[in-house]
Amino acid sequence: MAGRAFKKFMPLFDRVLVERSAPELTTKGGIVIPEKSVGKVLQAKVVAVGPGTKDKDGNTVPPSVNVGDDVLLPEYGGTKVSLDNSEYHLFRDGDILGKFES
Repeated sequence: MAGRAFKKFMPLFDRVLVERSAPELTTKGGIVIPEKSVGKVLQAKVVAVGPGTKDKDGNTVPPSVNVGDDVLLPEYGGTKVSLDNSEYHLFRDGDILGKFES
């Protein structure tokens, strides 16, 4: 699924295309949480990464994340992108708050 989206869309500069994780709708004890009570999911998986930005000397500075990384997103921001009936979000590399160790 992500491979097809990557062929159709390539981020430019320091942009990062992510797919948000699905929200948890049940607790560990098995209690079902209503969708209205579930907050915004801030964890996502990186689907595509741009080549990076240029510094003042003209050298390319690569992004700090790679395809497949699990990252933490800010609560607000990003641009929604729809590809193949799937929803992705586009963020600047500097807007990503951190990445999770696997």
